[in-house]
Amino acid sequence: MNEQFDIAVIGAGPGGYSTALRASQLGLNVALIERDATPGGTCLNRGCIPTKTLLDITATFDAVRHTADAGINARIDSIDFNAVHERRTQVVSTMVHGLSALLAQRGVTVFQAEASLDRDASVDPQWHTVRLAASPNTAGVLRRDAKNSTPQGPELTIEARHVVLATGSRPRPLPGTPFHNAIIDSTQALAIDFPKSAVIIGAGAVAVEFASIWNSAGCDVTLIIRKDRVLSAWDRRVGVTLTRELARNGITIIKNASITHVESDSPAEATVRYRVKGSDEETTLHADTVLGAIGRDANTNATWLSDAGVERDEQGLIITDAYGRTHARDIWAVGDIVAGHALAHRAFEQGITVAERIAGLDVEPVDEDTVPQVVFSRPQAACVGLTGAQAKADERFLNVAETAYPMMGNARMLMSGTTGALSVVSGELATKPGARVVLGVHMVSPEATELIAEAEQLVGNRVPLSEAARLIHPHPTFSEAFGEALLKADGRPLHTR
Repeated sequence: MNEQFDIAVIGAGPGGYSTALRASQLGLNVALIERDATPGGTCLNRGCIPTKTLLDITATFDAVRHTADAGINARIDSIDFNAVHERRTQVVSTMVHGLSALLAQRGVTVFQAEASLDRDASVDPQWHTVRLAASPNTAGVLRRDAKNSTPQGPELTIEARHVVLATGSRPRPLPGTPFHNAIIDSTQALAIDFPKSAVIIGAGAVAVEFASIWNSAGCDVTLIIRKDRVLSAWDRRVGVTLTRELARNGITIIKNASITHVESDSPAEATVRYRVKGSDEETTLHADTVLGAIGRDANTNATWLSDAGVERDEQGLIITDAYGRTHARDIWAVGDIVAGHALAHRAFEQGITVAERIAGLDVEPVDEDTVPQVVFSRPQAACVGLTGAQAKADERFLNVAETAYPMMGNARMLMSGTTGALSVVSGELATKPGARVVLGVHMVSPEATELIAEAEQLVGNRVPLSEAARLIHPHPTFSEAFGEALLKADGRPLHTR
């Protein structure tokens, strides 16, 4: 008889492993299946964690570069790239080992394998048949714990009452141009030494984060974007401010541009041709490296998904209800493969929600309005909730207002030598006229990725603006700017008009 589980989770990224951890905590028997040798998915192994490690490392360059402003003479003699990569690898390895130990401690059975569903093989309709096959570069299926891996043969079949899909996403190649030679994706960008010159195509988080990393390290960076600002889907003030600051830091930004051709005949050089909107003239750029950062595609193209009755939309994203349940019986989906923000912290909450629903708990679905977006550029950008335009178009709210706070009125901003932006969106609940609440917060600032957590609490809990504005913020801090912005939004500005 095949080994049976309450839940089989396919994919061990943030959405998958959070499902597994919470489900096992609730007493369910869980199998977690991952094609890679380590759990954690893109975020831990080749995304969030390694890129932020490089951002922390390269922040040293900026600090040294600005010491002269404080009367300190310092310089950087050279970069030991072996040490840089070793530090990145060490941080990732430490977190991977910690996650593996936690999965083992919680009793989650982890397989390294390629998984697929075989609907025709299911004898009992209450069970799904999950076939495991050798993943790339392995001789067969492996059962893994925190320290060891045990071969299970070339194939293995298990059964599960519920299946949770968490297969993640992959970098999207430039149209008509696969990644090759010096045309690289974000995963490859982590492994190379910092280039001397680079063209980055894209305007989202990956693009501006690598632009910040390489620029701080002394690379000649050109960022080519389709619109007039980076983060164009965000609040306009945030996008315009961050674009200006990136340019002020030395990054060349080519706006309103369309790529006409990209080519690379060697790993050491690439050529980009583009046109700027309104001009017929084609411009050519040469660089050591071209990073394609135009988005990611969901890993949902396996034929067995259709055979299992899992429906996808035109973008290949799996269609679910608010709780992550697909149209197929007892099959769920979380993370980058469902519509919404492709962010690890959103996937964590989705995984917890799915696990609790399967366990029979009465829980609320993930509130998309409370998912904070964060970008670790220099300076950082963060937002949560609705933009002013979104709130004004939403029938749930009345008398929507946007309040901009002048960030240079904050002492810590002045000390930092950078500028920023901060705006608060507030409005009345249509069901409770007169009760003005915080609907959205949008900011560019040092430490913005930390400051946004407070804003998330206000937005998510529909805290009345008058109460939020009475919360005391320590002086002098960056967070004080948020407190001042709330006071201004409440009609009681202190250090501003």
